[in-house]
Amino acid sequence: MLKLGSKVIIVTDLYEQKLPIGEYGYIIAYDRNADNVFDYIVRVPSANRNFLVPEEDVELEETLIRQEAERVEREALIDYALATHNEVLFKRIMKGDQEEADAESAAKEPVSREDFIRQVNLKAWI
Repeated sequence: MLKLGSKVIIVTDLYEQKLPIGEYGYIIAYDRNADNVFDYIVRVPSANRNFLVPEEDVELEETLIRQEAERVEREALIDYALATHNEVLFKRIMKGDQEEADAESAAKEPVSREDFIRQVNLKAWI
């Protein structure tokens, strides 16, 4: 449950009520009616209106900013790994936490430079 006054961004319009997707708003009240599907009342200053929204339609601004920063950081590391031909860094970024388990199997099967470039081009194409 989000706190009152939290700055949120409308990310979806689950019940097709013409919400301004991508706009920010503030949680001004909870909807405590048990028969209602809506969780919050959100004030959207740009629309100069209040909207009843379910919890799935809104996301905290801090969460979205953090996710975007992680995505940009990951893309920058991938670009750096490709520019420097750093195969180890590239594999670690692409596989994430699975790197330790796969490191043992990768040590058994060395990959040639051509195969590595082919794999990178395949992933870039997809």
